[in-house]
Amino acid sequence: MLNRRTLRIKVMQALYAYHQAVGSDFLLATDQIADTFAPDLNSPEPQDRKQLQGQRKMAEVIFKEWHKNGQEPESTDDKDVNDAVKDAISYYRKAVAKDGTFYGGQMVQAAESIHDQYIHLLNIPEALLQVIEEEKVRDSRRFTAAKEPLLDATRLQENQVIEKLINNIQLQDLTIRRSLKWHGEEELDALRSAWRNEMKQDPELLSYLAAPAGNYAEDQEILKHIYKTFVFKGESLPAYIEEDDLNWEENRPIVKNLVVKTIKMLDEAADENLVLMSLSANWQDDKEFAESLYKQTLADDAKYEQLISESVQNWDVERVALTDKILLKMALCEMHLFRAIPVKVTINEYIEISKIYSTPKSKQFVNGILDKLAQDLTASGAIRKSGRGLLDNQ
Repeated sequence: MLNRRTLRIKVMQALYAYHQAVGSDFLLATDQIADTFAPDLNSPEPQDRKQLQGQRKMAEVIFKEWHKNGQEPESTDDKDVNDAVKDAISYYRKAVAKDGTFYGGQMVQAAESIHDQYIHLLNIPEALLQVIEEEKVRDSRRFTAAKEPLLDATRLQENQVIEKLINNIQLQDLTIRRSLKWHGEEELDALRSAWRNEMKQDPELLSYLAAPAGNYAEDQEILKHIYKTFVFKGESLPAYIEEDDLNWEENRPIVKNLVVKTIKMLDEAADENLVLMSLSANWQDDKEFAESLYKQTLADDAKYEQLISESVQNWDVERVALTDKILLKMALCEMHLFRAIPVKVTINEYIEISKIYSTPKSKQFVNGILDKLAQDLTASGAIRKSGRGLLDNQ
């Protein structure tokens, strides 16, 4: 199931995308100033190009200074320059606010899409049976005089666990409402390739097909084997899924866990009313955690930037890797915002994330900065913990 570390990663990715977009917003606002003072080639009146160039440079300097220190720019004697700066600031602020909302929404969708992928993959067995049937019809038409034996996949077509999965009412409902049936031509081609080039050569599956039908435990195990060997590993299906889902590498362990647990739940006593796995034990709480962490990290960005800058000795904070800065700011936000989460838990979580998503030296860097800041902020009373969060405040 979805855990808090995965949510932290989703927040980090959303913040990273946001900061990249903000960089583009700054350049677009600067371009807007340049456009304002660009010579009008269609003007019937002669234009002073040197004056326009000077106005552009002045407006750009004022805008960049505002962007750096955040203070409202002082007016100049040139109304056109003042208006250009004002318009650029207005454009930049609106674009940044829009991006903040957009990437926050994208973050939630990215998390919720994990459950969609889970439902989507649960539809593979039904699609696989269709692929087997279409191959059976095609091969019967091509049956040669040599009467070469065809692979008998009857036992898989009569698999009792697959039948229960296909008939599950919740799966049918979610598949229809979210349009998650396995029917696109590209995905079916990936499934055909997996069946033809991988599954049909698999010793365990061939052994299963050759044995007598009727063993429910074996039906359950072969379905689990198909998922583990050809969906979450293998070649054709993983290649298609990874191309279709950019976050598949990080989502795969969660989806795999959901699918495998579902197959285990499909025991002989299960019926069509079996409740499928949820995204998390309490998605509403998890969603609020992620949204609060994202929004508050953005809201207090300048404060955390200053804290980090004061803690980085003999190192320009602007030279710190963007991913490291985001992780540090998220950790500081989490320490302040979520009183029930112990400081050590927060620090350890972001160290682990830095190992995967940042530079080789990030682990030591993140650990050192957070450990120092946590001690200072706790001692000053800026970080206060309650409940289980007090456990490590020793």
